[in-house]
Amino acid sequence: MKTTILAVAAVLAMAGVSGCAYDEGPRGGATVAVGVGGGYYDAYYDDYYGPFNDGYWGDDGFFYYADTGHNWHRDDGHHFQRGNGNGFHAVHGSGAHREH
Repeated sequence: MKTTILAVAAVLAMAGVSGCAYDEGPRGGATVAVGVGGGYYDAYYDDYYGPFNDGYWGDDGFFYYADTGHNWHRDDGHHFQRGNGNGFHAVHGSGAHREH
């Protein structure tokens, strides 16, 4: 019984480590598809707020981005989106959540 539990635990641990898959982004850059155990956040951005520094998708469905001073803001203007569109390019956030 202990052997079975340990085997299942080992498989689950390996699945969490191997959760990210890489592919080619829409403009030729590498992006990360988030999977089990991933800590990264991808979005598409239209550069409205200036250079992209970092960001993540909040539990409320909005994207939160860091400005050049590392202050966090909610994207109320919808300048970040989950899918690509005309005038948008892929960005990759670290997933470092901040209280908002």
